[in-house]
Amino acid sequence: MEYQARRILITGGAGFLGSHLCEQLLDAGHHVICIDNLTTGSSHHIDIFADNPRFKFIQHDVVTPLDVHSDFGPIDEIYNCACPASPLQYQKNPVQTLKTNVYGAANMLEYSRRLNARILQTSTSEVYGDPEVHPQVEKYVGHVNTLGIRACYEEGKRAAETLFIDYYRQYALRIKIARLFNVYGPRMQIDDGRVIPNFIHQALLDQPITIYGDGLQTRSFCYVTDTIRGLLSLMATGDDFIGPVNIGSTHEITIAELAETLIDIIGSKSSLIFKPKPQDDPVRRRPNIDLAREKLNWAPAIPFREGLQNTVAYFEQMLSAGELANAV
Repeated sequence: MEYQARRILITGGAGFLGSHLCEQLLDAGHHVICIDNLTTGSSHHIDIFADNPRFKFIQHDVVTPLDVHSDFGPIDEIYNCACPASPLQYQKNPVQTLKTNVYGAANMLEYSRRLNARILQTSTSEVYGDPEVHPQVEKYVGHVNTLGIRACYEEGKRAAETLFIDYYRQYALRIKIARLFNVYGPRMQIDDGRVIPNFIHQALLDQPITIYGDGLQTRSFCYVTDTIRGLLSLMATGDDFIGPVNIGSTHEITIAELAETLIDIIGSKSSLIFKPKPQDDPVRRRPNIDLAREKLNWAPAIPFREGLQNTVAYFEQMLSAGELANAV
């Protein structure tokens, strides 16, 4: 069968996840339009695509309605990845975070409806809040504090899911909803605020590793290429499957174990220090991925330690360039 290149728009395409998605789609021969306001994304992530004739970057904030002329022809698919994903970043401007989630989703859904394009929402395990069900299944409705400091992100993502399902019900829009669990890998920002770059940063500099809480809280980390493979598989499903579907690793690890693993990989002299746990920080987090296995034929393939080694290598390159030291 003859290969058919698609025209694909990615919001948040200069971010950690979005830039990997751009790369995978370009490598597959598709045309990619990257939309980003560069608040937490970086032009460095997409500079490597600048000479590719199938790539176009447009600086734009999705809070404002989008009207993009594509040099490649009509847009076929949209991946909505725009929003800061770390507590440190999204709590800096919680109003803007909520607007990005809600207004951004509404604007992209309207744009998708106008173009009759399929659209995928990168939602998050944060919609489950501090879960009372473990592991988390898609039918679980969550345990979220609407007045908490994390609500701008958690409730914003939940509202975005509601918008997506209502556009499906009201307009028969072709939607997909993915719930991502703790994605990690190269191109995470030094000052990202998420636990893996924080720990690697401190361990590479032999600084004490800061753990918030007793370190017994758990997370399940999914390497970025596995996550991208899950998103592509979801987008490729028929219109009869919309999700939501969990995309994440079932390998559950305590935060203290994560710190010790990174100390071992790096050969660091770092010690552990403990500080109070932030408000509404989840105690346990692990996805049930039975639905992804069934509908997407998907499961993570990269072993956790291998993924950590790849991520450490990326940060070591930054350290050699002086970027980590400058961030201290």
